[in-house]
Amino acid sequence: MRRTCLFSFLLSALALVVMSNSSPLSAAELVGFSDHRFQPGTIVIKNSEKRLYLVLRGNRAIRYKVAVGKSRKAWTGLAHITAKYVKPDWSPSPEVRRDFPHLPAVIRGGASNNPMGVAAMTLSNGNYAIHGTNRPGSIGRAVSYGCIRMANHDIQDLFQRVGVRTPVVAVQ
Repeated sequence: MRRTCLFSFLLSALALVVMSNSSPLSAAELVGFSDHRFQPGTIVIKNSEKRLYLVLRGNRAIRYKVAVGKSRKAWTGLAHITAKYVKPDWSPSPEVRRDFPHLPAVIRGGASNNPMGVAAMTLSNGNYAIHGTNRPGSIGRAVSYGCIRMANHDIQDLFQRVGVRTPVVAVQ
């Protein structure tokens, strides 16, 4: 009996530690998803919701909270993942460079000032990617130059679930 109580107590204490260490940014959750325009395996970005959905079978999806493009910078349309990178280097686009001329030409992957975070997946629609971030406070806002930012633990999760050529659809 005492061992059972001790085990139960330790299990409860472990659960409290795990819950207290979970990130408040953790937005990934399994949700119902019944929009039949999108096949399982498709990534759907809903800019107005600031959410990214990975469509699953059975009218379900994994939903992640994201940062999207700021006003007049958010993209809509179709694309697919062209490549996947862990700790990618980042080079500012000409537009970013114009707004922030002090930025270096390249910020190495893994550097604390690298805005790509721990992983990135480039898209076929041009100069955009779905990537992690070094600014977790930006998640849930319209702040980027068009890329989709995710919390680093969320991009790691999505990264292992999808592959190159995964379709990506962005809607308003």
